[in-house]
Amino acid sequence: MNPTNYKGLALVLLAVSQLILALDYTIIFVALPSLGAELGFSALHLQWVVSAYSLVYGGFLLIGGRLSDLLGRRRMFMIAMGLFGLGSLLGGLADSQSLLIIARGLQGLGGALLSPATLSLIMSNFEEGQERNRAMGIWAAMGGVGLSLGLLLGGLLTSYIGWESTFFVNVPIAVLVLILAPIALKESRTSSRSRHFDVAGSLSVTAGMLLIVYYLIQSPVDGWLNSRTIIPGVIGIVLLILFVIIETRTREPLIPFRLFRLRSLTGAALTATIFSASFGTLYYFLTLYTQEVLHYSAIQSGLSFLPLTLSALLGAKLINKMISTIGVAGTIASGMGLGAIGFMLLTGLSETGSAWGIIPGMVIIGLGQAFVFTTMYIAGSKNIDMNEQGLASSIVSTGQQIGGAIGLAVIMAVISTFSGTNAPMESMAPGDLNGAIRIAFIMNIVTTLIGILVAFVTLKQKKAASLDTNAKPLH
Repeated sequence: MNPTNYKGLALVLLAVSQLILALDYTIIFVALPSLGAELGFSALHLQWVVSAYSLVYGGFLLIGGRLSDLLGRRRMFMIAMGLFGLGSLLGGLADSQSLLIIARGLQGLGGALLSPATLSLIMSNFEEGQERNRAMGIWAAMGGVGLSLGLLLGGLLTSYIGWESTFFVNVPIAVLVLILAPIALKESRTSSRSRHFDVAGSLSVTAGMLLIVYYLIQSPVDGWLNSRTIIPGVIGIVLLILFVIIETRTREPLIPFRLFRLRSLTGAALTATIFSASFGTLYYFLTLYTQEVLHYSAIQSGLSFLPLTLSALLGAKLINKMISTIGVAGTIASGMGLGAIGFMLLTGLSETGSAWGIIPGMVIIGLGQAFVFTTMYIAGSKNIDMNEQGLASSIVSTGQQIGGAIGLAVIMAVISTFSGTNAPMESMAPGDLNGAIRIAFIMNIVTTLIGILVAFVTLKQKKAASLDTNAKPLH
């Protein structure tokens, strides 16, 4: 047991873990040109510095959630943090393209195991209700801070120290977390009498997810119907169908499909997909706008995201009050609505604009981001047996991961259709690029409006209340 006086330290460790996962996602963008030039990456291969992380992270999330439940959440948290730290160390030491891509894959594996373990540790270390919701709010806020801080820190470290430092910065944090975790975090694991592990299901879903994520990542580059992408994509779908068949016949399935009878979990996963397809693409397109249209430096671009970070922190403080006042569905719908308003304001950006023109839209989106991101994970944990909290959180995280890949891919396809070219957006003239970014934000408006509908259809309860409930979990 972790005494009450360690709960603050426990929350710090779990929040910091979320911070470095989010930070690592964006910090690499600024370092890409420097590391690409030094290690001799071609433009085609450079994308794999980003894609290797996303591919492994998306592919191993579900198995990461189940391992967390079976082997122990704190144990898996420490293993995952160790893998993430090791990948960061190898990335900083990499002197070849292959070693750097392997290091990024190792970071992705660490992230895939770390994310569900972190979330289920919040469930087991903090009481359901206001205490847990507050912890979730802080955890989620650190995600927003990490995304914007990564852009700023990446610019500073790359400019003044070198691209290697964008990897090394994670190492001392990982070591410190590993030292403090046994002190601050209490262990929890499934109480299942049988230690059976669904090997066939694990292999089929992991391989299937890897191939599906590969298709979504690589198709915008090679073409949606190119044999190099469509064949792995079809095999991935076949493997996922096989996974469903295996799960209906095995004694202890990796993913018990009865979980999806819970509207709260299904709604949370759908919300995560929609959230990532809209809010999740903001950083990519706003970075393009500030650096390629306004010609800001990497540091200036990173600083321009601070209003979003601050408003997300404010939004996190309002979560408990929002949920207790208007319920889960209302909170998520409000967040999606704020997102729609913010994206609408951003459609007015021009190639002669400035950072000041971004601020109103970003502040509103930051509030909406906090409302949706935090609440969708709170909803995903509702009425879930503690033995399956890791799995439930990984299902929501998988929706988020797939949503980001699908959202960006669909937006890029629409932009290519309107522009009549498949050329990289970075190569567009500022005026054309500004128009393409406007199309992206219009699509995000539509997506967030769909998110409002999904929230009310899947998460609306008869009695609007907080998630502080005495309902029994589904067994």
